[in-house]
Amino acid sequence: MYSLDDTIAAISTPIGEGGIGIVRLTGPEARAILDRIFALGADPSQTELEPRVLHYGHIIDPASRQAIDEVLAVHMPAPKTYTRQDIVEIQGHGGIVALRGILSLCLRQGARLAEPGEFTARAFLNGRLDLAQAEAVLDVVQARTEVSLQAAIGQLAGSLSDQVRAVRASLMEALVYLEASLDFAEDEIPERGIGADMEQAVAHLSCLLEEAERGIIYRQGIRAAIVGRPNVGKSSLLNRLLRTSRAIVTSIPGTTRDTLEETVNLQGIPVVLVDTAGITDKSEDVIERLGIERSRAALSQSDLALLVLDASQPPTEADRAIASIMDGKPSVVVLNKIDLTDAVHRDVASILNAPAVHVSALTGTGIQDLEQTIVDTVFSGQVAAAEPPAVTSPRHKEALARALDHAQVALSAHREGLLADLVAIDLTAAVNALGEITGQTAGEDLVELIFSRFCVGK
Repeated sequence: MYSLDDTIAAISTPIGEGGIGIVRLTGPEARAILDRIFALGADPSQTELEPRVLHYGHIIDPASRQAIDEVLAVHMPAPKTYTRQDIVEIQGHGGIVALRGILSLCLRQGARLAEPGEFTARAFLNGRLDLAQAEAVLDVVQARTEVSLQAAIGQLAGSLSDQVRAVRASLMEALVYLEASLDFAEDEIPERGIGADMEQAVAHLSCLLEEAERGIIYRQGIRAAIVGRPNVGKSSLLNRLLRTSRAIVTSIPGTTRDTLEETVNLQGIPVVLVDTAGITDKSEDVIERLGIERSRAALSQSDLALLVLDASQPPTEADRAIASIMDGKPSVVVLNKIDLTDAVHRDVASILNAPAVHVSALTGTGIQDLEQTIVDTVFSGQVAAAEPPAVTSPRHKEALARALDHAQVALSAHREGLLADLVAIDLTAAVNALGEITGQTAGEDLVELIFSRFCVGK
């Protein structure tokens, strides 16, 4: 799957222009390659590279003696490194030509180009991180809110792994006892109550799964489609939620012809707001009809719908038609333009069985109430936890659910006094499911799939 015997290299900073760019190497030849291409600065007191100290100098092509870039270089010897192998980092200027020149020189000196996520894969394979912690590295990079960042940092520190290992150890204790009683049935094996171990494991797994959906939302976010007939204030609402003028707003109906997406942070939830074209069945404009089709597609692909209605007018047949295509999707009715009326028409909010919020996208009245209603709808009215949830990955949730199912079956079988080998079958399945989270029982295909999602150089 991954070779640990060769030396890999990659550009570890984003491609483009920047103040600093980093080329990273790891493997048995990392230090030797640096020695061949790095010339220390003019300070005569510098004669060798001291480990874990940045050294000033130049990257020189040994063949042409041409300077590639002026850099800072550091060598970090194994095993106290990210990969538990020798690591070299070369900090050059952030131009793509200079960075590619340094990388190309490293490759010519015997390194090979790293695969996506291969640095972190080596950290996993060498025991520096378990699989859940390795996945958290990517979550830290991709975090879009402070809550999702804190959850990823907690997972990187082992918050989930420690709990999974504790539950797995409880189930393993019970499994070892059962297998011993089966293998050595004729010997006297001290009686041990395993029911308590299984009960504790079931309770712990249930607690982890209770917060899993919330954690996944914090990590992945949701898509919220802003829908309604033309000229009800959808684009104005988008601008107000973003606190900036992002969409073009005019008094002319049908200004928005295509979907427009922007992300907003609502109490730690990354919410992708999708502004859509006004939905109507009566349009002779080909471009407008295409926009309406995209609006319907955006609605079907969203996790939440914000149905915007004009509170200053009675509900129209177009409003009712749009409400009818919600198809049971979680929704919030946004009664906009309350600044234009003293009394909202009672029938407006009744066209859809969903929470309704009175707002003025023009003045900002009611926007905070709308944001809170969106959060409550996403979490189905649950109270937000004080600490970031431990489970934030659909893969981890699925593995935990399988482990819980098998643990509950094993516990029921044990309570009913069924044969020990029947109990052991489900205990083994539960232990293996938990091992998939930390990597102890994860197959090569799963490991490769996880690291393939990383960028090159991480």
